[in-house]
This record gives sequence, structure tokens and C-alpha cells, in this order.
Amino acid sequence: MGEENSYYHDLKYYTGDCMKKTYAKNRSIGVWAVAVLVILLCLSADAHAVRIKEIISIQGVRQNQLVGYGLVVGLNGTGDGDKAKFTIQSLVSMLEKMGMTVNPIDIKVKNIAAVMITADMPPFSRSGTRMDVSVSSIGDAKDLQGGTLLFTPLKAADGQTYAIAQGAISTGGFSAKGAGASAQKNFPTVGRVVGGALIEKEVPTSFRNKESLMLTLNHPDFTTATRVAESINVAFSSSIARTSDSASIEVRVPPKYVDNVVGFVTVIEALGVTPDVESKVVVNERTGTVVIGENVRISKVAIAHGNLSIQIKESADVSQPLPFSQGQTVATPNTNLVVKEDKAPIFLMEAGASIGEIVRALNALGVTPRDLISIFQALQAAGALQAKLEIM
Repeated sequence: MGEENSYYHDLKYYTGDCMKKTYAKNRSIGVWAVAVLVILLCLSADAHAVRIKEIISIQGVRQNQLVGYGLVVGLNGTGDGDKAKFTIQSLVSMLEKMGMTVNPIDIKVKNIAAVMITADMPPFSRSGTRMDVSVSSIGDAKDLQGGTLLFTPLKAADGQTYAIAQGAISTGGFSAKGAGASAQKNFPTVGRVVGGALIEKEVPTSFRNKESLMLTLNHPDFTTATRVAESINVAFSSSIARTSDSASIEVRVPPKYVDNVVGFVTVIEALGVTPDVESKVVVNERTGTVVIGENVRISKVAIAHGNLSIQIKESADVSQPLPFSQGQTVATPNTNLVVKEDKAPIFLMEAGASIGEIVRALNALGVTPRDLISIFQALQAAGALQAKLEIM
């Protein structure tokens, strides 16, 4: 009996231990299932979210525009003509700086052209790096293809030189002309020098030890600004962001990121937020383009749209006199006028109709894009369009 009781005792202990392990295992699986479910719900909630990086810019981090005046040489007779006096003056000045004195009257060349050079200097550009420049003719040059841009300083709005441009020009087009015909592709009087500008001076910017950052929305909106601030505060579990207006969000740099502001910006840019958009209908009467926003709604209204076509045919009934009758030829005008008006059904739009319902109803009416413009203008005049109508 003692051995039997011991056997049942061990069996009971082993069974209870297995049940505990099974319960703990099932509980662990349940916790993981709940965690996966929460993650899936979060991902579905952020399905329409975009990165903050795509909708904001950081104050102080921007491009700087540069401009310069220069000469392009080596053109095959397609440069500026004699009427472009500033081109000749520029050439004379350049030759004098090189130790040669020439008479402007004696210069008759067509292989040079005066150009303007423009460039956008990227933020945090360092001395010695290169960037692309655009070259545009300002004289009567026919083609810049095959030309070489000479040493040209590029200046900013403060009048200081930040880069030097020089190099071969690529226009990506051509221009050919004969006695009776001509052909042209793209604009041969505008070209580009890839990596043609060498940065000589850096724009002073300080991005270290900053105590706060100012984020600016690309499209100002109070709701979007509030959502951006809330997303940042939730991510860092602290109220470090606050909105100043519809376009600005001021973010205080946490103490642990004071020495790593770049890492702090990286975290902010990766956060997701769903931007809010204004209800708007944009139409372009020149091209017949109509763009309807997602949040556009229409009040309860009945819509009918009919087409009226008028066809006019002009002809003349000619009465020819008999030979030698000394009569006159008489032409009697004959006008055939046909007016046709299609029978248009009336569609009832319920209040709060979504964009899908609007599109289906308008497609049922068989309207064209240009008809849509008239319909939306009529809806706005009736006060039934709950959106802003913008005509380009």
C-alpha cells in the first residue's frame, strides 16, 4: 500500500506539473497573440500615415540660390551676333585681364555667347564639393551645344562668392535649319554643366548644441500641426513639442540628445502622421482637368444636365439664265438649321454624399470634364458644395 500511495503521489505531482507548464505555455502564446494583434491594429491605423519627413522642413536647413554671369566659348557659329554689345565687352574685358589689348570694333566672332548661370547650393555643403549648374543664353545665340563655360564666380544674395563654375555644356537637344525648313528638339539655348561648380565657401550653419528646433509644414494646417506635435510627444513620452501656429511646431531637444541633434531629427523624421487636407475641388478650364478631394461632400440636391447642339448648314440655290438671254445669274441662300436637345434625367444626391457616390452619379449623367466644371460651379452657386472650388 505504501508503494502504491507513493506511485499515485508521484503521478499526481507529475500531472500537476505538466498542467502548470501547459498553462504557462498557453498563457505565453496568448500574450504573444495579443501583442501581434495590437501591432496589426496599429499598422492598419497607420496605413494612410506618412513620415513627418515628407511634410515638414526644418528651419535653417535649406538651399541657397546662386547666380553668375559668364561666357561660353567654342560654339560652331551659333553664338551671339554683333548686336549683342555686352558679349563683345565681356570678351574684351576678359582678354585685357589676360594681358591682351584689343579694339572692340575689330572683334567679329560668332563662337561665343553671354550666359547667366544659376545653381541651388545644398544645405551643409562643404568646401571642395561639386554641384550642377544651369546655363541660359541672354543674347541672340542660336545654340549652346558643344560650348564650354569659362571660369564664372557664383554669388549669393549677400554679394559674396560661394562657388566657381566651369565646364562643358550639355543641352540635351539640337537645332538644325535649312533654306526651306528647320527642326528643333528641346531648347538648345539652355544647358547644364553636371558637377560644373566647385564650392569655395561654406554657408555658416550651427546644428550642434541646439536647445530647440522649429519644424515648418509644407502645407500649413492647424489639424496637421497638432497631429505632428502629438506624435512627437507620444514617441518621446514627454511634452517636448507644441504648435505655434498652423505652420510651425516648436520642438525642445531632450537633454540626452543635446550632443546628438542629428539623431534626434532622425527619430522625428521617421515618425508617422496622417495629414489633414482641406476639402477642395480644383478645376482647370484650359485643359478640362477636374480634381476632387477625398473629403468633398455635397448637400441634398437634384442635378440635371442636358446637352444642346445647334447645326447650321449653308447652301446656295443658283439660277443660271439661258444662253444669249442677257439674263443674270441669281444665287438664293438656303439655310438649314437643326436644333437638338438631349433629354437629361434628374439625379437626386443625398446629403453627405462621398466622393465615390459623386463620381458614380456624374458618370451616370454622362458628363465630360468640361461639363463637370459647369456642374461644380452651379453646385457652389446653389450652396450645395461643401468644399472650396478653386479655378486655375
